[in-house]
Parts: sequence; C-alpha cells; structure tokens
Amino acid sequence: MSASVTRRAALFGGFCLCCLPRPGFAVDALSMEEVAPGTFIRRGPDAEATPENADGIANIGFIVGRDGVLVTESGGSLADGQWLREQIARRTDKPIRYVMLTHVHPDHVFGAAAFRGDNPTFVGHAALRGALDARGAFYRQRLAEILGEDKAGEVVYPTMEVKDGAEIDLGDRTLRLTAHGSAHTSCDLSMLDTGSGLLFPADLLFVGRIPSLDGSLLGWFKEIERLKAMGAADAVPGHGPTRVAFAPAMADLARYLTALRDETRKAVASGVPIEAAVQSVALGEKDRWALFDTYNGRNVTQAYQELEWE
Repeated sequence: MSASVTRRAALFGGFCLCCLPRPGFAVDALSMEEVAPGTFIRRGPDAEATPENADGIANIGFIVGRDGVLVTESGGSLADGQWLREQIARRTDKPIRYVMLTHVHPDHVFGAAAFRGDNPTFVGHAALRGALDARGAFYRQRLAEILGEDKAGEVVYPTMEVKDGAEIDLGDRTLRLTAHGSAHTSCDLSMLDTGSGLLFPADLLFVGRIPSLDGSLLGWFKEIERLKAMGAADAVPGHGPTRVAFAPAMADLARYLTALRDETRKAVASGVPIEAAVQSVALGEKDRWALFDTYNGRNVTQAYQELEWE
C-alpha cells in the first residue's frame, strides 16, 4: 500500500462514519408534525448521535392511507424505532404495511427492528443489501457500544428491492419510488407521494445541516436533476425542517456541492495534497451549515479521491 493510500485511509477509515454515536437531545422531547393530511414527520436535531438522543437525529415519520401505514424512515436505533412505533399507535390502528429503508446510514435504518412484529414489507434500494453486508455489523457494534445492546437494534434487510422504480398503493394514494445512482450513498431511494405532492428525497436533500458525501459527488449532481424533474413543489428532507420549498432548498445544497467540486478540482490541478485540501476547500460555506467542521473535511477527502482520476 502506498503512503498516499495509507494517509487517505487514515483520514476516513474506510467506512462512512456519518451519524454514528458520540458523547444531547432526548428523543422524548421530540414530537410529530402533520405536514400534510395523514403525513406525520418528526424533525431530527442538527446534532451528532448521542446516548441521550438514541441516534434519533433524522427526519422520520409515517403516512396513513386508507388500507394501512407506510413508515417513511425507521429511525436510528431500536429505541428510536420503538418511539416511532408508539407515535403511530397513538394516531391510528391501521396496520403498518411498509417500512422504507432509504439508504445504509444507521440513523435511517436501525429502527427497523422495532417493526418486525408488524410483519411489514421492508423497502430498499437494490444495492442496500450489499451495503448492509459491508457495513451493518460495524454500525451495529458502534451503536451497541454507545446505547447498549438493548437499545441499538439490528441489521434488517429489505424484503422488497427497488432496482429502477416501483409503486406502492396505500388504497387512496400511490407512492412512486425511485432508485438513484450513486450520490449521497450507493443506495439512495426517494419517494413521491401522489396524494399530497410531497417529495421524500431522504438524504439526497439536507437543509441547514451539512450534507455528508458517501457515494459520488458527480453522481449527486445527476440525481439532483432527476429529483427536479419529478416536479414537486415541497419536500421532506432527510435532515432539516419537516417540510420545505423544494427548489430553494435544493439550490442551497447544490451551491455547497458546487463549491466542493470546483475547489477540489482546483486543488487537484494545482497539486495541493489531500491533507491540505481538507483544510481549505469549501470554507466559504462554513457559516451556512450546522456541523460543518465535523463533515466538510471528510466530504473533501471523498471528493478528492473521486476527482483526481477525472
């Protein structure tokens, strides 16, 4: 292994550590908001995962249809998923038919075990199984170390895999699913609710909290265009306010990604080593995003690896 590869491995450890627990916010202090008729979302705090918040940091929720319930995100741990399960039971006695697993990061999938008893269809990208095979055990170990074995949850695999697109019928509304190319991760899944017109792009859209790049920077730009083509006016981002105007929110994300791309390309072309690029690229975005210091350096590392081979 070359010295440069060794340095890069040290910079990001081979796995995305996005949203893993660190020494917050209590899950019990959070509440659901009805962002559209029958659609309830909890805003996750702009914070790292902690024992206090049980990795409950993503925007999670559910949609109540005539024939049953679809869970938009399962939560970040067994404890977080159990909290969401209780919130659903308070509002409806309809069966939980579907649980979305929008990508591999733990704050979006480790609540899934809380719904096993409902025997739902667990829905994920066709590439999610492989991503969970590669990372799931590591993510679970870290969660267990911080939260305890009884709260961490377990790896749950999709029972419905979406390769291109699919539809889910809740009886009075249809959800259109799209499997995206490598972008935020290698296994991003989005959903358009035809009943409300709301787009659920999951972590393909961050608002206020800095995006985490764990797939392909160039691919993310391509998937932004696919999301725009869906024509939704409003969206429920993976992190940020529970409902936002889609166009300006995506413009903010694209601005950051553009700075990341253009300044990384300039660093590569000028022979700036990766360690120095991590300290200098996209600093003009620093005051616009929560957790900038936590994630920007890793984003630069990921972008540098991709763009140096253009």
